[in-house]
Amino acid sequence: MATSTNLGSRRNAAQMHALACVERELRANDSSGRRKYLRDFSKAFRSYESVIDAQQLTTMVRAADVILIGDYHALPSAQRFAATLLEQRAQPGDRPVVLGVETIFSRHQHILEEWWRREIDEDELRQRIRFDLDWSYEWLPFYELLVTAREHAEAVYGLDCMPREDLRKIGARDKHAGDKIAEIHQRHPNAVVLVLFGESHLAPQHLPRVLRERLPGQRVLTVLQNVDALYWQATEVQQERVEAVRVSDDVACVFNSTPLEKYESYRLCLLRWRQEDEQSPDIAPTIYNLIDSLLRFLDVNRYAPHNGTQPKFLVDLLPEVHGGASDARLRRLLARVTDSAERIEAMLRKVESQGSVYLPAINALYVREFQMTGAAEEAARFLHHACRGLPLRRNGHAAVTGEPTDRFYARTIEHALAYFGSRVLYPVRAAIGEEACEFSRAACDKLMHDARRGDRSHFDSTAQRLGYTVGSQLYDAYLRGCVSRSVLRHLFLAHIEEPGKARQICFEVVRKIRGSRKKPCASVS
Repeated sequence: MATSTNLGSRRNAAQMHALACVERELRANDSSGRRKYLRDFSKAFRSYESVIDAQQLTTMVRAADVILIGDYHALPSAQRFAATLLEQRAQPGDRPVVLGVETIFSRHQHILEEWWRREIDEDELRQRIRFDLDWSYEWLPFYELLVTAREHAEAVYGLDCMPREDLRKIGARDKHAGDKIAEIHQRHPNAVVLVLFGESHLAPQHLPRVLRERLPGQRVLTVLQNVDALYWQATEVQQERVEAVRVSDDVACVFNSTPLEKYESYRLCLLRWRQEDEQSPDIAPTIYNLIDSLLRFLDVNRYAPHNGTQPKFLVDLLPEVHGGASDARLRRLLARVTDSAERIEAMLRKVESQGSVYLPAINALYVREFQMTGAAEEAARFLHHACRGLPLRRNGHAAVTGEPTDRFYARTIEHALAYFGSRVLYPVRAAIGEEACEFSRAACDKLMHDARRGDRSHFDSTAQRLGYTVGSQLYDAYLRGCVSRSVLRHLFLAHIEEPGKARQICFEVVRKIRGSRKKPCASVS
């Protein structure tokens, strides 16, 4: 069977390459990582005691009087986790909860309270606390946290002070925050104080030490998010997805993102800040980096001059990448793909739910909002088409050809490889068990016949459900060492547009996955 070392190597190979590219760019644009204060954080959390589940994390949270949540400011999931934790902790009949945030200066407390009392609206709050001038990360996930607090908490407080830009004064900011949290405790003696503060402040000798001095009788729990060293250690040895780990009696770390997603989010922030106008940051380098990482993972030579075991000149097939939040712009792109209002609305819903959509008819990838899951899936979807020479690109219009059976299985394989590729690039994406969809040749044909009897929406959703299941199970078989990268490359290269080919390939994959569970697999690197 696959060893833990090989398991980690197989799971992390693609994102490690993509991460290296992003980190090189970040180091070139932000040298603050060499500061001792920031190094203190990375040195403090190098290993953990045990893996814990959601219930064990809840037990740790419920035992604490003050909960310090580490915030990676550029990552929206970090603020959304804080909102979720606040809502879960604020149960009727239990202790009240009070929220403290680094994002807002203490001197702006009166503005925050005006918003709390609904005397001012969201836009005025954002303007008067100088959010875009003094903070300038994404507004929406932070505002969602404030709204959650107004619905479920007893109060919310700003904790920070100037100067934010001078790391020589960062210790003074810790002391100021500690004093403010102590004041909050005096004002709300029965409440649980939940604090969202930048992760580097949560090294044991930083803000936690200040709080131990200010509140010696209170139980302080630090909840970190997505610490790199802990993530790599957990993914190296654990077969299943790890939700959280216990670092020590008073420190836990949750995983709701990967290092790649973290640093891509930060890179996009740097791009946005460098722009002088209000245009969206250039998302194309992010998408091309994901595609390049999949190419390296599959050992695909983008410069190969001949078709065969490699696609011909894949470097010349890279998609046009569009970004932005304009529905009108997206609709113009979709109008080049189809004149079906039903299909256009379906693709708009897809963009709304996962942030991205690949359009093979015009070989374009549209990104409204960078979400790692959706972007990784659509990058893999592009690669599936490009490895076959973009067969659906027909002068700007994709022709729907072939028998319904062929189209069903072609769509199933497309979804399977897209889901597989998304888990390669984003291993924390949830696995889909076999129980989500019957899993045999007969069951697949039964789903196909059922899909053919329904409308287009039912046809597509059935193919997606089966494809996602196949793709997820294929990834798990790869982790077990039962499927090699050369086999995976041939799946991407297979010309499934030939009559009967897609069904044949689908059945071969199902047979390989099912067979991989019946015997131990080799631990191949």
